[in-house]
Amino acid sequence: MTRGIRRLVLTCGTLAALCLVVLMTGLNARQVTPVSIDANDIGGVVASTRGPEAGVWVVAETRDLPTRFIRTVVTDSRGRYVVPDLPPASYDVWVRGYGLVDSPKVKSAPGKQLNLKALVAPTPAAAAEYYPANYWYALLEPPAPTEFPGTGRKGNGIPESIRTQGEWIGNIKMNLACTQCHQMGTKVTRDIPPDLRAKFPNSVDAWDERIQIGISGAFMNSSLGPIGRGSLKYFARWSDRIAGGELPVAPPRPEGQERNIVVTQWEWATAKTFVHDGIATDRRNPTVNAYGPYVGVEELSGDWVSVLDPVTHSSKRIELEVLDNKMPWAWQQDVPVPSRYWGDEVIWKGKLAPHNPMADAKGRVWITTRDGCRLYDPKAGTMRHIAGCPGGGHLQFADDDKLWFGSGKYFDVKKWEATGDGKAAAGSIDTVIDTNGNGKADFPGTPADAPVDPTRDRQAKAGGYALIPNPLDGSIWFSVLGIPGSITRLDPKTQLLEVYEPPYNNPKSKQSAYLPHGIDIDRSTGVIWVGLNSGHYASFDRRKCQGPLNGPTATGQQCPEGWTLHPAPGPNFKTVEGTGSADSYYLNWVDWHNTGGFGNNTPMLVGSGSDSIMALVAGKWVVMRVPYPRGFMARGMDGRIDDAKAGWKGRGLWTTHSEQATWHQEGGPTERPKAIQFQLRPNPLAK
Repeated sequence: MTRGIRRLVLTCGTLAALCLVVLMTGLNARQVTPVSIDANDIGGVVASTRGPEAGVWVVAETRDLPTRFIRTVVTDSRGRYVVPDLPPASYDVWVRGYGLVDSPKVKSAPGKQLNLKALVAPTPAAAAEYYPANYWYALLEPPAPTEFPGTGRKGNGIPESIRTQGEWIGNIKMNLACTQCHQMGTKVTRDIPPDLRAKFPNSVDAWDERIQIGISGAFMNSSLGPIGRGSLKYFARWSDRIAGGELPVAPPRPEGQERNIVVTQWEWATAKTFVHDGIATDRRNPTVNAYGPYVGVEELSGDWVSVLDPVTHSSKRIELEVLDNKMPWAWQQDVPVPSRYWGDEVIWKGKLAPHNPMADAKGRVWITTRDGCRLYDPKAGTMRHIAGCPGGGHLQFADDDKLWFGSGKYFDVKKWEATGDGKAAAGSIDTVIDTNGNGKADFPGTPADAPVDPTRDRQAKAGGYALIPNPLDGSIWFSVLGIPGSITRLDPKTQLLEVYEPPYNNPKSKQSAYLPHGIDIDRSTGVIWVGLNSGHYASFDRRKCQGPLNGPTATGQQCPEGWTLHPAPGPNFKTVEGTGSADSYYLNWVDWHNTGGFGNNTPMLVGSGSDSIMALVAGKWVVMRVPYPRGFMARGMDGRIDDAKAGWKGRGLWTTHSEQATWHQEGGPTERPKAIQFQLRPNPLAK
């Protein structure tokens, strides 16, 4: 310490310690080597009264471009940051981080050095306002294991059909349309507003009304059945404890490679629309559509497709023609209880329900709808209905250009292009489970709900929620919802279907897992990856199965040794031991071609409740968060290589904000959905 500074500290008297903190903060900031930036970057140092702040986000946002644009980076271990490659505009720049409250927004422009003052949160409650939704949702305390099986309306209000705590948790995640459609734990979902509390004598009645509110009210109300109305008391207690001051544990700040992530967001669609999913390229060859448009589908809320041009930072919407005007609405057209945002207005008016897009080798985008398939050609600017294409659920291309659907049907694109006959190009495969173990399909099989007959095969229908073709052997794998749920393997050559359930209350497994949703594959090994809403990312290796793959005992739990369960990041629900994560995993994805920068065949999981995309790298999690606006909920994702020679700048992961109630995110009803890109730099200061 210099002589002048020592004299100043001594003259502070009783404030000496405070003065020292302030002075050292200034010294620390000055002693850090200034960051190097280019003419299109903004860079500097972030410091608070505690000194440089490591692992916090710097947000740069502008509305000067054709669409709202947001780029976010993370500070390094010395509080330094670089927001790279910003398009010319005036930006609001500020700091957000765990343990902080937002700093004041500062106007800046590319090419500027900008040191920022971070603000330490004055209270734990103020800090917690910035935590991801799943940390708040984890405060919910499910019924204790001793409450199961449920005892029905005359008992604990939980249906007798709910046999375990895991089944109850699984139902509030998927069947109740909680985390499947909303990001539970956001401020909108965890708080009971004062007017609603004043209207009802207790929180249970307030919750009874709130699940009937708005355009989804009828659906939420009717889907409460599986867990029983008696379960509302657990949500009421959750809200009451939060109102009483209970706070979640603090999430960790970004570490390691998490600090190298650059997140870019473009606003698109409208404030009243729900963009279900998007696609950037043909995943078999991610250089297709380089620097081209990102295409999203607006499911339920309207018959539209949103298209982002990331080069010009502009977006547009394309309306899908409804061929049959007598087609009923895709969503019920009533509002049981007025929305707090839109009143009695019916804001969702769509018939086709475009659900999921997938790009082919020519960059054309195939879209499933209620009347089959639509084909969008970005280069030609055309959208057409493909007669005969079956559609149905999610879709994936096999290497032979057959487009497979979650319905279990397929469409042979090569055959359609050669003949123009869509009906001839469509197909499906009758399947049975090889219960008699002779290695071939014997039709007809016994009914699926009949007792097992070891002398006959068993009827089974191919299909599921999501699917993935295996390029190594031509099989098609499906994820089947349920508890425990399953993954199934269809062999198109033999017409045999195999069923593999995650280990659930299986004495041969140390962990219990359930409820698959998404599914993908490692192209080099054939290992299947599945997001399990018990709180696991699971891999399944059929080659490890020790028992028979067919026969009368091959009913689902025959291969626990094939499963490897990786606990996902984030907290469990309160008081739940073992599995029971408060996060939700809509779909998952394997990065076959290193589009994200973590390596070929890196498995990734969508943290729909945690503002994140998560990569499992060498057995460790890399959590890539979208910290602003709070409420980021993804469903699917993909990755594209725009320029393989451009390093990290030429590749990236793509997803979309897919919260059904877009207005639940930070910013409220003025917020629109976002198209989002993640890029991995070699270090936090790379330009």
